[in-house]
Amino acid sequence: MVTPIFHVFDYHQAYEFYIEWLGFHLDWEDRPATGPLYMQVSRGDVVLHLTSHHGDSCPGSKAIAEIKGLVAYHYRLVQKNHSFARPGLEKTSWSEKVMQTEVVDPFGNRLVFVEACA
Repeated sequence: MVTPIFHVFDYHQAYEFYIEWLGFHLDWEDRPATGPLYMQVSRGDVVLHLTSHHGDSCPGSKAIAEIKGLVAYHYRLVQKNHSFARPGLEKTSWSEKVMQTEVVDPFGNRLVFVEACA
């Protein structure tokens, strides 16, 4: 298992984006009153670490996650009509048999959900 680490700058924006909009689950968090944040979120087999520790990750990172039910997941995201984005759903540039939707978090990190299609 590989766990991408995304740099985030604000707990509330990260929570709103990953938990409330994308539907991830907050697995655990280390959020001291003073000091940087570190937390794990997951949705099915997709696990991410979110950090505000200096040097853990570069802002603007990118990860690709294979999921099942991409069309339905994309539909749910678009129906939420969130201010973050209205991601498209398209075939990948590298295979006509793979669909993708890409979301960009408030900190410039990109998460691309992909699924093989018939």
